[in-house]
Amino acid sequence: MVPRRPVILALGPLGIGAALALVPVCTANQGVLTWAFLVVLYAALAQSWNLLGGFAGQVNLGHAAFFGTGALVTRMLWLGGAPLASALLAGTLAATVLGLVVGAPGLRLRGPYFAIGTLAVGEILRITVGNALPDLSSLPARALATYTLAPRYYLALGLLAFVTATAWWFTGSRFGRGAVAVREDEAVAEAVGVNAFAHKLGAFVLSSGFAGMAGGVFGYYHLSFYPTFAFSPLWTFNALLITYLGGVGTVWGPLVGAVFFLLLQEALAVKLGELHLLVFGLLFIVVVLALPGGFVEALRAVRWPVLRRLPAGPRPAS
Repeated sequence: MVPRRPVILALGPLGIGAALALVPVCTANQGVLTWAFLVVLYAALAQSWNLLGGFAGQVNLGHAAFFGTGALVTRMLWLGGAPLASALLAGTLAATVLGLVVGAPGLRLRGPYFAIGTLAVGEILRITVGNALPDLSSLPARALATYTLAPRYYLALGLLAFVTATAWWFTGSRFGRGAVAVREDEAVAEAVGVNAFAHKLGAFVLSSGFAGMAGGVFGYYHLSFYPTFAFSPLWTFNALLITYLGGVGTVWGPLVGAVFFLLLQEALAVKLGELHLLVFGLLFIVVVLALPGGFVEALRAVRWPVLRRLPAGPRPAS
C-alpha cells in the first residue's frame, strides 16, 4: 500500500498546477487572463529572488538587471527571426553569465554593502540601456496578427513550475541546506566545512538565470516594449515585496504573495489613484510587522489543510 502522506504531498502541488492550467480553458476574458499571467510571472520572478534572498540570505537589490537582460536579449533575437526557444535560452544564459560576472566580486561584500552594490549595478545597466536603446520596440504586423495570450500564459506557468520545483529541491538538498547554514551563521557554517562563498555564488547564479528567464517571458509577452522599462527597479522591489508578503524562505510564499499583491494593488489603484502606492507601502509594513513569517506561516498557524501538509522550506533568519 502506498503511504498516505507522500500521496497527499504529491496531490497538493498537482492540484494547484491543474487549477492554474485550467484558467485559459475556463475563461476567454482577456482581462482575467492577463491578470492571471501577471500573477504567474510575478510569482516566478519572486521565487527567483527567494532562491538567493530567502534561502541563502543575500539581499539582492539589483535583481532587475538580470530580468532586464533576459528580456532584452530574448526579444531582440526573437524579433530578429530566431526561434522562441533559442531566444529564451540565450536570454537566460546571458543573465546567468551576468550573474557570475557580478556575483564573483560582489559577494566579497557583506550585508548592506552587497545590497547597495547590486542596486548600483542595476541602476548602471538601466541608465546605459536607456541611453543606448531609447526607442520603442513593437511587434511587427505579422506577429500582431497571430498574437494570443494563452501560449504566453502557459510559458510563464511552465517557468513557475520549474523555479518552484527548484525551490522545493533547495529545502532537502545538500546544497540548499548548506546555503541555509551560511544564511544563519556564515562563520559557523565555514567552521563545519561549508564553502560559504561557493554556496552564495551558486545561489546567486541560479537566481540570476531564473530572473533572466522570467524577463524573457516578459519580452515575449509585451506588445510594445521599452527596453529601459525591463530594467526598472520596480521589478526588484515588487519581487522583494511579494516574497516577504507570502513568506520569505518558503516554497509557496511567492505564489501566495503574488496573488495578494496584485489583488490589493489593483483594488487600491482603482479607488485611490496615485495615492495607492503610499497606502500599499503602509499596509506592507503592517503585514510584515504583524506576520513576520508571511501569509504562508499565518495559514499554517491556523492549520489550513493544504499548506499545512506541504513542505515550507527553511524559516527566514530573524
